[in-house]
Amino acid sequence: MAATNPIKLSAVDPVFLPETLVGPIFEKSVEGSAVMSLARPVPLSMTANTAVPVPLDVPTADWVSEGGRKPLSSGGVEVKQMSGKKIAVLVPVSMEVANSNAAGLWTQLQRDLPTAFARAFDMATIHGKNMKGGTGPFVDYLAATTKTVTLGTTAQNQGGIWGDFVAGMEEIIDDDWDYTGTVADNRLKPKLLAATSTTGEPLFVATRQPGAGTGAALQGELIGEPIAYSRSVSGKLRRQSTSTDSGLRAIGGDWSQAAYGVGMDISIKLSREATYIDEDGGVHSAFQENLVLLLAEAYYGFVLGDAEAFVKFLGTPSGSAS
Repeated sequence: MAATNPIKLSAVDPVFLPETLVGPIFEKSVEGSAVMSLARPVPLSMTANTAVPVPLDVPTADWVSEGGRKPLSSGGVEVKQMSGKKIAVLVPVSMEVANSNAAGLWTQLQRDLPTAFARAFDMATIHGKNMKGGTGPFVDYLAATTKTVTLGTTAQNQGGIWGDFVAGMEEIIDDDWDYTGTVADNRLKPKLLAATSTTGEPLFVATRQPGAGTGAALQGELIGEPIAYSRSVSGKLRRQSTSTDSGLRAIGGDWSQAAYGVGMDISIKLSREATYIDEDGGVHSAFQENLVLLLAEAYYGFVLGDAEAFVKFLGTPSGSAS
């Protein structure tokens, strides 16, 4: 879109971007988020809480005679309250780049903003944390489940790592939930591809499907159900010194119990005079350093019906002794 209609930053509305520009960013953030790839989307209100119905049971129908009393369903629906939470990112850009190559800059932002939003969303919904390790914006998060399976505990002649995931699926199904998919850390991918049977046959040939697209989280199947990858599963992100590997390698379970909402407005503010503080505490002046500061903000929501509808798969944190 940027290639056919070059963007001039001076012409960008400093409050809201038009839907033609917002749409692709949100679509790519959904594709890049493992949680959003499997959870179900619901409408998100920007001005008030949105009541999100989370099914706890299938309504019970029964036979009835003509004119007889209609049976009352024994099923129930819990209503969770979803509200939009703000994600923000500040991007310092050289004034020369902003003035001479605005179209190229916007193309880069269209690529980088969805990744930044998807990583922050997955970190919050999986671990309940923000990107610096503090308390996240959502009350619900997936790792709150008490169900755990340690990878590597099943003997190879009993299925190996395949058996570990089947054991996790069994925990979910035995607790009367459905196992409908898995989100996994990228560090798990080579271990799955290297896993073999006792006769040397690969066990996980379906964990990568062709044509998923660059940056797409959803990448195939694991034990017959969809698998989506995100670096936020472990909590250790590339080129981020404050993040640490939690040892979490995957979470799977009943994704009908997880719902998310996306606000269809991204606000962007431009400044050539503001100051900002970098990660090391240094103070920078946009005016003095000839920079343009772009502040992008978006809204996402998330609710979880029951954390026990999910199971954690744990490995050894990278850098730890095995």
